[in-house]
Parts: sequence; structure tokens; C-alpha cells
Amino acid sequence: MSTELRQTILLPKTSLPLVIFGAGSIVTDAHLPAYARLGFKIAGIYDPDLAKAEAVAAKAGTRAFASVAEATAPGLGAVYDLATPPAAHPALLEALPDGAVCIMQKPMGSDMAEADRIIRICRAKGLKAAVNFQLRFAPALLALKDAIDRGLLGQVVDIDGLLAVDTPWHLWAFLANLPRVEILLHSIHYLDAIRDLLGNPLGVHARTLGHPSSTVSNTRSAMILDYGPEVRCALSINHNHSFGRQFQACEFRICGTRGAAYVKLGVNLDYPKGEPDELWLNTGAGWEQVSLAGNWFIEAFLGRFTQVMRFAVGEDDNLQGSAEDAWHTMALVEAAYDSAALPAHPIKGAPDA
Repeated sequence: MSTELRQTILLPKTSLPLVIFGAGSIVTDAHLPAYARLGFKIAGIYDPDLAKAEAVAAKAGTRAFASVAEATAPGLGAVYDLATPPAAHPALLEALPDGAVCIMQKPMGSDMAEADRIIRICRAKGLKAAVNFQLRFAPALLALKDAIDRGLLGQVVDIDGLLAVDTPWHLWAFLANLPRVEILLHSIHYLDAIRDLLGNPLGVHARTLGHPSSTVSNTRSAMILDYGPEVRCALSINHNHSFGRQFQACEFRICGTRGAAYVKLGVNLDYPKGEPDELWLNTGAGWEQVSLAGNWFIEAFLGRFTQVMRFAVGEDDNLQGSAEDAWHTMALVEAAYDSAALPAHPIKGAPDA
């Protein structure tokens, strides 16, 4: 079974050079290593901090661009990687050549208004834009989707997500003053992956809150996604389970009418060291562990970037995880925050004597 399920995206026969905007840790830790493993050429790196761009470019064996105009000079002969904060996306998208292929770092804006602005820019300029929601391209998730598409699980009727980990929020100082953190910057990956499996939900019930031990605005969430009367989908997310590894978890259980699957996402356990991902399937003859071709980090980036390149060179007709599709993930995130701001349904009090 493990050798039959699709876990990777086939490399294109040709590729275009990449222009990277941004020289932060996501570039050095994931984007550049992924491109190196794929054999994709980096045309250069632009960052408003030129010295930072030069340092990162030197290590990558490429050049640093001195301006946005210089970075976009390749025109339609390059793929543009916007590894930048959401607030920087609109201006950079406006600067890209009309009709360019690009990928922007998630989230697609900090809120729905920004997501709306971004999608309008992409449409007006004819940009072929993708968003780096890469969890759906992790080997475990690609294999899970293939198993579902093949009918090995039957009709999916249950998805349970449980995250109980001790996330070191102090590693990301910029989070300290943000009003939206957990759903927008973390659980958004799970919401996008679930959308990739089941499509758009009808609605969402949600709560998101902080923790007495943390100054980060929200680090815990609970969400129920409404997929109608036959599907139960619930997520329980706790980033403050600081009582040792033994009972921590980052796992999903997917049950169908014919079989079930278990997914462990190891990167969140003992972060940033992490543990290997796992995928188990039970299609009627007991549980079998699927041998995986890698983990969420960084193999999911390989799949995400490969699919963008295949589209850019004309080997795929469809741009998976496009900005048009990602907009719906942002709409789900916004709905979760709207739900969290509403009071819960009141419980009736005791009758008078």
C-alpha cells in the first residue's frame, strides 16, 4: 500500500529562474534548501535591508537585487517568490509584471479586507498566483488524499484534530503585539488541508483564547467545521501543554465508512527539533504504517514549489492552491474569528419555584 500512494509531485522537465522577495528565516530555513534540493536556479534575492539580502544571497550562491525594479526586470521569464509579511504582499504584487507566475507566503493578508485587496490585484494584473499553504503537499497529506480519492476509506464522516504541544512562542518576537495569532498563523494550515480534502464547509463554530503563561494574544483554539449532517469535523488546539512530551500530541484521525487513517505531524513536537511524521491506514485488515517520503518540513515545500514550477512551464494545466482557492481558506479563518467574538448559546436557567 505504501508504495502505491502518491506522496510527491513529479519534477518538471524544465524550470524558470526564481526571484525571491525577502531574506528572513523562512527563506534560509525552508525556501532556499527546498530550491537547492529541487535543482531550481535562484536568479536573485531582494530585501529592503540590502545588507541582509547580500548576506543570504552570498550563502546561496546568487546575487542580491538593489531594488524592486531590478528584481522584476526578468519579466515573465521568472517565477516570483514573495516570502514576505502579509502587509508587504499588495505592493509587491502591484510591481510584478502583468501575467507573472508567483507564490506568496501565507497568510493571504492579515484579515479578510487584505485578502480581498490581494485577490483584486491578482485579477486586475492577470497574475497566476499561488499561496504557500504547503501542508496539503506534505507526503503524509498527499498520500492521505490519494487514499481518499481511491475510495480506500469510503465516505469520510469524521475528522478529529488534536494538538497539545508546548510551542516556544518567544522564538517569534513579532507575534507579541498581534491581535490574531493561533488561527491566522498556525491552524490556518489545518483548515486549508481539510478544505483540500473535503471542500468548503458550510460554516464554523470557534473559540480562540490566550493562556495565563503567555503574552501572545491567542494560543489555544477549538473549532467545529460544519460539513452537513453526515460529517463531524472538530479541532482542539493547545499550544500551552508544557508538562513533558509523554502526553503531548499533534495528530489527526480521519474515519470513513470503509476505513480510517491516523496522521502524526512531528514538526510541532519538541519544536524546532521535531519528530518524524507518521501515516497509518486501516482499510479493513488492521492498521498498516505507510512509509513516508519525508515530513511536513521541508518536504511539503518541495511539493508546493514543484507544482508551481510545473504550472509555470506548462506541464500542469491547474495551479493547485491558487490565490482564488486560498481566498476561501482566508474566508474560513475570518468566519472562525467572527464566531469566536460571539457569545455561546445561553443555557436556560432553572424554572421558578
